[in-house]
Amino acid sequence: MKVLGLTGGIGMGKSTAAATFRRCNVPVFDADETVHALQAKGGKAVAPIAAAFPDAVKDGVVVREALRRAVFEDPNGQRAALRRLERIVHPLVRAEERRFMAAARRRRRPLVVLDIPLLFETKGERRCDAVVVVSAPPAAQRARVLRRPDMNPVRLASILKRQMPDRLRRAKADFVVRTGLSRQSSRRQILALLRSLR
Repeated sequence: MKVLGLTGGIGMGKSTAAATFRRCNVPVFDADETVHALQAKGGKAVAPIAAAFPDAVKDGVVVREALRRAVFEDPNGQRAALRRLERIVHPLVRAEERRFMAAARRRRRPLVVLDIPLLFETKGERRCDAVVVVSAPPAAQRARVLRRPDMNPVRLASILKRQMPDRLRRAKADFVVRTGLSRQSSRRQILALLRSLR
């Protein structure tokens, strides 16, 4: 079974690319979706996050905005708080990823995609046979992100500061899907990529 990593910065078109892989019958592990499930009612991350960041959990659910505030306004420092959160969340996400991979192997899937925003930052590329980076021009990225209801320029700048620059991601990629033109163009690039892997 081949493992294809999928990554890209915020607003680069990763979700659209992942949806294209799914439509081509390629199983996709979505790290962001997994984090949401882990932080929902009954999720495995709720209790440890409540212990580390008590104000971030209400009625058995992690309140994402409250967690964001707790991490980025931590009196002991944002970096230490972020590391504390990552020590809780990353092992849980990896455990879910291992379950996904085991299920794909049992079903004898020839190819799977690991959709992980911080793939390079967490050394996730080591678990992949190849990595696809989705990339768009900065103006397109900014416009896409600022259309989101919970986003503003200050928050976008803060997120971009924590992410690997697009040029470095592209340099590390085995494949680059340019998403700045149209969805049809991105789809054609992904279909060509899939043909090259078969």
